[in-house]
Amino acid sequence: LRVRLGQGIMRLCICFVLLSVVLYASADNPFSSGFKFIRDAAGGARDMWRAYRDMREANYIGADKYFHARGNYDAARRGPGGAWAAKVIR
Repeated sequence: LRVRLGQGIMRLCICFVLLSVVLYASADNPFSSGFKFIRDAAGGARDMWRAYRDMREANYIGADKYFHARGNYDAARRGPGGAWAAKVIR
């Protein structure tokens, strides 16, 4: 589980860097829109982590789908960056 979580975080970091470069090259105002996207994505990753931590704390069999859905919902509500983070982390 740790290896899988580490791979997801590494994939997320690489995607952040690549996405930052793309946003900088293509956006009208790259600092404001790019920063908002990255901030939303970081918040979405934090939401996913919080749901995972709560699931481990609850230690209840069969509750993983609820916590996974809650993490995705919380992350996606942050905006495009959060939705992107939820999709990448899964």
